Amino acid sequence: MIVALIIACEVGFWVLLAAGLAFRYLLRMRRTGMALLLCEPLLELVLLAATAWDLKNGAEPNWTHGLAALYIGYTVGHGHRTVKWLDGHAAHRFDGRPLVRPPRYGLARARHETTVWLGTLVAAAVATALLQLAIWYVDDPGRSTSLEAYQFTAWRAAGIHGLVALAYWVWPKKAPKGGDESARDTAGAEERDRVGR
Repeated sequence: MIVALIIACEVGFWVLLAAGLAFRYLLRMRRTGMALLLCEPLLELVLLAATAWDLKNGAEPNWTHGLAALYIGYTVGHGHRTVKWLDGHAAHRFDGRPLVRPPRYGLARARHETTVWLGTLVAAAVATALLQLAIWYVDDPGRSTSLEAYQFTAWRAAGIHGLVALAYWVWPKKAPKGGDESARDTAGAEERDRVGR
């Protein structure tokens, strides 16, 4: 049941996202579109409630509960960035706004990768907290080993992603000769800073 609900939440995420962007940019109903986009966190609350209910009814803690926690953590850590990225593409396609791409070279790229990694840290922290709550709720060390294993999985993923982000600082990617790409990256970074203010 939990796996089916995770799949349903993932499908629901993309359906709400597509509907929200369609209302914002195709139908020009910006408030309705924003309301649909703001409904996204409700999917995670439904999944959280269903997982808690499943455990409350005596279900054996297993990989499905761990996967649910990782999914919720990922959505908290990276969901907003995903929505913002797709909203930027929709605004470019339907409103003619300039498309702001992440930097591709140098320290600007390293900073970008570090920001994305911080989202993974948030995801790991949220997943760990949810799994710890489940472990306390089950209150049986013999039955909660799979949940503890998923806590380790969350931090292992964050550690691997951290090493990838660190590599961009140690070995920054160099722009090709000519400076055109570098100039575009710098312009993109300035545009992001301006929009972020």
